[in-house]
Order: sequence, then C-alpha cells, then structure tokens
Amino acid sequence: MKSTEAEYQEILQYCQDLFTKKNKDYGTSWRILRIPSITDQIFIKAQRIRTIQDKGFQKVEEDVSTEFIGIINYCVMALIQISLTGQDHVDIDPNELGDLYNGQVNEVKELLFNKNHDYGEAWRDMRVSSMTDIILMKLLRIKQIEDNQGFTLVSEGVKAGYQDIINYAVFCLIKSNGLKTN
Repeated sequence: MKSTEAEYQEILQYCQDLFTKKNKDYGTSWRILRIPSITDQIFIKAQRIRTIQDKGFQKVEEDVSTEFIGIINYCVMALIQISLTGQDHVDIDPNELGDLYNGQVNEVKELLFNKNHDYGEAWRDMRVSSMTDIILMKLLRIKQIEDNQGFTLVSEGVKAGYQDIINYAVFCLIKSNGLKTN
C-alpha cells in the first residue's frame, strides 16, 4: 500500500496537470466568476456524486472520479480568487498561475498532514458516501457564510471550508482506488 503522502501527491499532480491543460484551452475565464458562483459549481458536482451514490447508477457515463477532480480544482480556483481579492484582471500568466495553484495546494497539504497526525488517518475507516455528505455539508456552511457577507461569530471562514473539501475529495479518490478518468 502506498503512503498517504504518495497517494495524495499523485492525485494532486493529476489535478494540477488537468487544470493547466484546461487553462491552455480556456484561459483564465474562470476568473470572471464570483466566489458564490464557484461554490455553486462545486455544489452541483457534489450533488451529482450523492445522487449517483443514492440511486446506484448513472445515466451520464462521466465517471464520478472526474467530479471529485472537478471539486478539487474548483476549490483551488476559489482559494486563488480569495487570494486575489481586489484584483480585477482576468488574465493570469501561466507561470504565475502555476505558482498560485502550488501555493494553495501546499497550504492545503500542510493542513492535511497536521490534521492527519492528530486524527490518526481516521478517514481511511470512513465511507466515501459519508465524505460526500461532509463535502455537501461544508458547501452549505460556505453558502451560509457567503449569504452573511463572510461574517461569522465563532466559525472558520470559507477558506477553511474549501481547504477541507479538497482534502475530503482527495480522500474519496484514494478510497475509490485512485483516478478513473475517461
């Protein structure tokens, strides 16, 4: 069995490679999206996963793993958007974009390993369906914080929510035996 770090890195590398290729195709058109729009896009992907899990079959042949990959990359987009708050330019140089992606992913990875230390890899005993529910719950929390204009009384903000969602999506891919892309 591969180590968590090796599995995690393999998945994130695949996600970044796909992100880079899509940005070559589409540019950084996603920069036009407001944070709540990105949240809703992530929600759509997570809801599709849950619907397929509940029904036990799917009518669109796109594998569920592609949805988890999309969740990861949309979360990174949201984190980049947050880091660029106040900057209205849509275009980002590909090298700068790579640095921004790596910066966000490295911060999330550090968070994972700190939590993994404290929780003792408890996620390995969780069901993918439970982690999907947690992703949806975190998205609903993020939506509520967004509706409150980012104000919280005692809770972590949207950034922490996106970071946790990335980690749960990676865990789901690991638990589902890695990347199964079309």
